[in-house]
Amino acid sequence: MKLATLKDGSRDGALCVVARDLKTAHLADRIAPTLQAALDDWSFIAPQLNELYQQLNAGRGHRSFEFDPARCMAPLPRAYQWADASAYVNHVELVRKARKAEMPESFWEDPLMYQGGSDDLLGPMDDIVLAHEEWGIDFEAEVAVVTGDVPMGSTPDQAQLHIRLLMLANDVSLRNLIPAELAKGFGFLQSKPATSFSPVAVTPDELGEAWKDGKVHLPLRSTWNGKLVGQPNAGVDMVFNFPQLLAHLCKTRNARAGSIIGSGTVSNQDASRGYSCIAEKRCLEMIADGIASTPFMLFGDTIRIEMVDAAGKSIFGAIEQTVKQAEARKSRQG
Repeated sequence: MKLATLKDGSRDGALCVVARDLKTAHLADRIAPTLQAALDDWSFIAPQLNELYQQLNAGRGHRSFEFDPARCMAPLPRAYQWADASAYVNHVELVRKARKAEMPESFWEDPLMYQGGSDDLLGPMDDIVLAHEEWGIDFEAEVAVVTGDVPMGSTPDQAQLHIRLLMLANDVSLRNLIPAELAKGFGFLQSKPATSFSPVAVTPDELGEAWKDGKVHLPLRSTWNGKLVGQPNAGVDMVFNFPQLLAHLCKTRNARAGSIIGSGTVSNQDASRGYSCIAEKRCLEMIADGIASTPFMLFGDTIRIEMVDAAGKSIFGAIEQTVKQAEARKSRQG
């Protein structure tokens, strides 16, 4: 099943069911007004949404319309929780190696995770609006899951039962603000602006054999300014799978329905697969040449993040964003 949230002038948008081929959609207003409402009563609502999904795929949606990703908000425009991990330890190791720092062995056994802002999540084609290029604007291509209620103390096997949906994420990072924030010893804040998500969230069964062992075994493609810069496989080198990440999150607290957990930057040890964030490319340059030559993003730059199935068809639709300067900053410069 594929679900999206359309812009309707409200904060939480209107839930719709999207056809498997992403060509048509059908409002789900007679079933659930929002995705959060569906997640809150999933066992009752999901079968009804799935019935509508089957009708839509069969061409029997009597109120169906053309699906336009530009009309989409994030599947959850605001969420009760957004926690992002760093499940691809290769990425962390590269960052440490580039600055000639040892990586603690515990990073291979205990996941890294931070609490992000979840009150203002961006749609797939919303601009990345920031005041300064000097902040070091970077994209981060990730996979994320949306949960039902996950009880405190859940094991990975128990946590997996509460994964409701998957989607793609662009966890925008401001690299030049990160060092000073981390030096305070209290984590990210200003260096992590609003995260954007794919137009469509899908149930795990939509991935077929690609959803295995709590991982998505498909390449994640990042295209920067029209050039493909990375397509690492999200199922390779993922040290902690999603059930393990959920169990880590819920060690001391419950996670409520509508929580979003990110994988962190998808990264493969095979550098020929390219990169899912500019920082990783710069780290490889530092290791090889002693200097980073690839710049971060500039105003006007574009980023496209997408995952396709074995037949080459888009699963989640694409995140397509442009970096733009905040209007207030423009006016002060004018």
